[in-house]
Amino acid sequence: MPAKILIVTGDAAESLEVLYPYQRLREEGYGVDIAAPSRKTLRFVVHDFEPGYDTYTEKPGYTWPADLSFAEVDPGEYVALVIPGGRAPEYLRNDPELRKILKAFFDADKPVAQICHGPLLTAAIDTLRGRRVTAYPALEPDMQAAGASFQDAETVTDGTLVSARAWPDHPGWMREFIKVLRAKAPVN
Repeated sequence: MPAKILIVTGDAAESLEVLYPYQRLREEGYGVDIAAPSRKTLRFVVHDFEPGYDTYTEKPGYTWPADLSFAEVDPGEYVALVIPGGRAPEYLRNDPELRKILKAFFDADKPVAQICHGPLLTAAIDTLRGRRVTAYPALEPDMQAAGASFQDAETVTDGTLVSARAWPDHPGWMREFIKVLRAKAPVN
């Protein structure tokens, strides 16, 4: 059985930030499960950058089934964690079951990949203090308030934590995350 990676997400997650790592990590030979507040069909969104807008726009995206609920997750079954962005992290950071999952991955120093608004989750459990991270640039004050050193870069690796700004940074983000995985949690 291949080593497994967990993606934690919910409704209004950015479609590309869920599905790109899901497919890329499966391509590497990992098993990948998607967990959400409940087992259901999740409704993702597409955030795009359009001329004339001061911020990104949001459109309906893909739907995808959650494999399991947060309450069903045993973090010990997984070698790594992926935290997509979109709007989902804004409300997911308050979920007590998810907070337990996140804490377990950080306590075990397992590889974690976060992107865009995903770092709102890791900030909520106080795991960014003293770390170098990137995130969607509008989150710079949030990252600093969480005690992190924010860097506006395609990807930032700090130990087993790999972060990226948004979906245009996918190639660099996954390239760096896979380096960490190969060293810390290779495919069986």
